Amino acid sequence: MKKIVNLISDTVTKPTSGMLEAMMNAEVGDDVFHEDPTVIALENRLADMFGHQAGLFCPSGTMSNQIAIKCHTRPLDEMICDIHSHVYQYEVGGYAFHSQIAVNPVRGEQGILTAELIEENIKDLKDWLPRTRLAVIENSGNRTGGNCYSLEQMRAVSASCRNHGIKIHLDGARIFNALIATQLKPQEIGPFFDSISICLSKGLGTPAGTVLLGPKDWIAESRRIRKAMGGGMRQVGILAAAGLYALDFHVIRLAEDHRRARKLESILRGLAYVESITPVQTNIVIFNLARNVNPAEFVSKMKAHGVNCSAFGKQSIRLVTHLDIDDPAIDYTETVLKKIGSEL
Repeated sequence: MKKIVNLISDTVTKPTSGMLEAMMNAEVGDDVFHEDPTVIALENRLADMFGHQAGLFCPSGTMSNQIAIKCHTRPLDEMICDIHSHVYQYEVGGYAFHSQIAVNPVRGEQGILTAELIEENIKDLKDWLPRTRLAVIENSGNRTGGNCYSLEQMRAVSASCRNHGIKIHLDGARIFNALIATQLKPQEIGPFFDSISICLSKGLGTPAGTVLLGPKDWIAESRRIRKAMGGGMRQVGILAAAGLYALDFHVIRLAEDHRRARKLESILRGLAYVESITPVQTNIVIFNLARNVNPAEFVSKMKAHGVNCSAFGKQSIRLVTHLDIDDPAIDYTETVLKKIGSEL
């Protein structure tokens, strides 16, 4: 059987044997009735970890983000976000569909919004303008190569938003990758945000699930919105148990994914058909192919040799390291990357 190295995304992981055992042994109840003890334990643990009052388990990061946007805004408001952000690029325009708000996608420095950028884009209070009500930042940034906000950047953005009466939401789809890379603790950054979405199915390797954090009353309203969006689930403690297991065993190992991503970066720098590489901070590697190389052909040839990756722009390719990628997989990928140079 041909070796398959799946570098398409960190969402492709399978539960480990330890995670499966934790899921099988989970104590469950009906979460719609607030009766699933494992879900409650996960929500409370993450809320405490990030210094928030309450949490809400959601099926996906997209739903969690959309609930937050809906709960922070009302129709005719506006959300500021970076043009590369997931809430703008990959959530099907949900901000308009669910919340009936406008979006102001601004171009940060490699996806990083600054206090100055936010202040420059706050609308005046005019009848003919949407009201700026919310800012969303993503940490780490998916489309910008897994780069991270520093503590100082988050503090400044938070202060700016609060000075102008704007709510601030953190799309923390890969927040633990960012925390490991910047050597920050959850309680250091949590208070900067009015709400936080923490995805468990990417770097942490669970099958599904995201926890939304915020004030107790706000989470109560978010729970109603979750139900309206079809996100009320029943014996979901089976999934929450995977999240608790991941917090215990999979956070610390994220540094291994980052090391392997840097190894891929080093390999790519020696290849003639690679024009440029986004500096690697976490587990995402984005590089640009030379103009004479067809990205679709590159992806096809990689797949033919057993390495799955994805085109990520006009000439861009993305590779993502994760729980199921070990050192031999990186060595094999190196062999394939060097081999196909003569085939392109």
